Amino acid sequence: MKKEYTYDSALRRAAELCSAKEYCSFDIREKIRSWGISEKEVQKIIDYLKEEKYLDDNRFVRAYVKDKFHFNKWGKIKIAYSLRFKNIDNKLIDDALESIDIDDYKNTIFEIMKTKLKGLKYKDSYEAQAKLVRFATSHGFEPDFCFAVAKTLISD
Repeated sequence: MKKEYTYDSALRRAAELCSAKEYCSFDIREKIRSWGISEKEVQKIIDYLKEEKYLDDNRFVRAYVKDKFHFNKWGKIKIAYSLRFKNIDNKLIDDALESIDIDDYKNTIFEIMKTKLKGLKYKDSYEAQAKLVRFATSHGFEPDFCFAVAKTLISD
């Protein structure tokens, strides 16, 4: 049986959720809507959460970028795409992506491609490079970085 929410209970529940982990405005808005709260009240709840610092898209984006890069080994393209899907402002996305250390970024691409290469089956160096580049770009890394790393790994 689905729980019925009033404005006050929805506000309390949304504040509890935002206290437990970072949410972006889009995600929490969708969650509150699913509780059957009117659009006007949803906006009041969002405004309150922002005012009281329960909800901060900038803080969310920074945490999201850090987590997806360090734990999931996602590249900037995949991270940005995922954040745009959540209707995050491009300026916030670009600023957060700039916070990724370029040396860490290059090292991460190198490490995931090196690990992938160990398990690859290929006939020649061209096929190996193509597979590595496809793999790394599917993780959201820029093709130019991927090509450079693949060349380095295959020529060794």
